[in-house]
Amino acid sequence: MVILPPIQELHTNYMKKIFRNFEAYALITGAASGMGRKYALRLASMGYDLVLVDINAAGLEETAKLVGESTPQARTLVVVQDLSVADAADRIYERTEAAGCKVEVLVNNAGIMYCQGMAETSERMLKLIMMVHMYTPLLLCRKYVGPMKERGCGYILNISSLAAWMIWPGIGMYGVTKRFVRNYSRELRIECQKTGVSVTNAYFGAVDTPLIPLKDSLRKLARSLAVMIAPEKAVEKALNATFRRRRGVMPGLLNKIFLPFVIIMPDCLLGWIYRKAKPYLMKV
Repeated sequence: MVILPPIQELHTNYMKKIFRNFEAYALITGAASGMGRKYALRLASMGYDLVLVDINAAGLEETAKLVGESTPQARTLVVVQDLSVADAADRIYERTEAAGCKVEVLVNNAGIMYCQGMAETSERMLKLIMMVHMYTPLLLCRKYVGPMKERGCGYILNISSLAAWMIWPGIGMYGVTKRFVRNYSRELRIECQKTGVSVTNAYFGAVDTPLIPLKDSLRKLARSLAVMIAPEKAVEKALNATFRRRRGVMPGLLNKIFLPFVIIMPDCLLGWIYRKAKPYLMKV
């Protein structure tokens, strides 16, 4: 059995092999809370300066404060930006260029968990989900992959979902957008071969963050049954795969066991599940 080094050692060994005449930055969207904050703290501990992006200004300031306390040498650029507007990627890129930030790691983490049938989802929510999950992350990849190729090194981590591999009642639009992420990430990864740039997809199931609204008792039960994984573990698994330049990662043994059964479920059974779940779905 081959024993692989931990992520910190892996990254340290990599850093020793290259020479940089610039400070490398990691850009994280959705950095104001949850997993985005944990990506920021972990990447700062690995020696990266940070570009923190979110619509929540107060949350970003709190993340920057926590980074400063845990890794005082890390520099942070805070970018308050709504990712659902058409020129969001342009604005973010302009801010990083003006500040001289050389982005080596791009983490497209921002997301919206929305549970509703396709036909019942409002036009406003359809646009919001597509912009945050699809359009802006795609444009951010397009903006930063060129400079990464020129420098001969870059890592892109796109957050897809277990839902990208299956049809599940009540999360139709969420799943559709995550399938888009899965497919464009693979296409971009192929295009980036032999350039020093890699693209990794993270296929998370249920992660214990505020994105999933559960009562404390249900949350505790889900974690005890390993149905829901801790965000720290999810972040570590995703970054480990990213710096090993792997195509994708699906943390959680139960996710791997559960997925094949869901894929082969007949439409009649999925329809029955949807009808039972419909009264409890979001009304937005």
